[in-house]
Amino acid sequence: MDFKQLQSLHMTAETKIVHLVMDGLGGLPREPGGKTELETAHTPHLDALAGEAQLGLAVPIGPGITPGSGPAHLALFGYDPVKYKVGRGVLSALGIGFDLQPGDVAARGNFCTVDDQGLITDRRAGRIPTKVGQQLVTLLRDIQFPEVEVFVFSEKEYRFVLVIRPTAGQTLFANVQDTDPQKTGVPSLPALALDEESEPTAALINAWIAAAREILKGHEPANSVNLRGIAQDPGLPQFQDVFGLKAGAIATYPMYRGVAKLIGMDVLPVQGEEVEAEVEALRAHWSDYDYFFFHVKKTDSAGEDGDFDRKVGVIEHVDETVIPAIMDLNPDVLIVTGDHSTPAVLKSHSWHPVPTMLWSQTCLPDGATSCGERACARGSLGVFPATDELPLALGYALRLNKYGA
Repeated sequence: MDFKQLQSLHMTAETKIVHLVMDGLGGLPREPGGKTELETAHTPHLDALAGEAQLGLAVPIGPGITPGSGPAHLALFGYDPVKYKVGRGVLSALGIGFDLQPGDVAARGNFCTVDDQGLITDRRAGRIPTKVGQQLVTLLRDIQFPEVEVFVFSEKEYRFVLVIRPTAGQTLFANVQDTDPQKTGVPSLPALALDEESEPTAALINAWIAAAREILKGHEPANSVNLRGIAQDPGLPQFQDVFGLKAGAIATYPMYRGVAKLIGMDVLPVQGEEVEAEVEALRAHWSDYDYFFFHVKKTDSAGEDGDFDRKVGVIEHVDETVIPAIMDLNPDVLIVTGDHSTPAVLKSHSWHPVPTMLWSQTCLPDGATSCGERACARGSLGVFPATDELPLALGYALRLNKYGA
């Protein structure tokens, strides 16, 4: 159904939906015939819920397509990520609370490490601490151009946000290629304009990058930069209008706060970086919202670092800490999933469908004994588009009227 059709079916109900997203949840065995990270983890609370839930495998974009975090989250929120395209820079800018204006061009930046030949040796500059990133950003703020305003802010660790704002009467376009080649042992790419209108923007970005690299010389491991997701705010339909839900987002990482803010969710304050602080935010705002997006980042970080055991530990901690706390609040629907798979053996996002569990007071349980990938592959939800999760949640929360006579 398109958004207008879905809107016509909205029904008021006093029900609560929790969407628990363990970033990069899906995985692979580290040896042939072995278990994935989720299957390896000791998860008694998730396993018990699996016996009362429906299971399946969610496909964020399409078969065989490896998703970025932004499109993958849009899919979870019910937005077709092929139709509704959003650059990572916009999400990062909104995520740090920057007042992004129409016409601004935003990019997500990475500090990185290059050798004497300019070849990238570490795309994340050793995951420098946020404090070091903030110090380097202060240096980069000296780069200014007379024809535009330039803003640079630290995001987290090795990540920063670059925003270029046109002056009065000027228009910028953002169809510009990333400079991050997404691998090591090669030089960075130029910011290449993909259409004629975007050539002035590409020229500005290349000039800024050249100046930034000059400033960063000698600041190993963060002695260079790359930019990704060069984009402008696309003006998406708003979540409450589409789904009839007052939504609160609980996330500690700026990019995920950004995607939530982009579609009109209230980004709730979290006093700390750990899942325990996120649980407290959920409890504090439970009576205020119909739908909660609850994001866990560290599953993905461990997968990208190739740390199988650490990813297992994050999953176990969520099972021990988050699942009981959510169930104590007596939700009507709980969806446990990921935005994409990040197998530790691949050290990257992958195309593998994401294990998903839908628990509801109105569902017909599959009777599974666990919620790992292979259990989900046998579940009654089957292999389904991630964009179906929100309509399913609305149905199980008794928030959709009958379609047709």
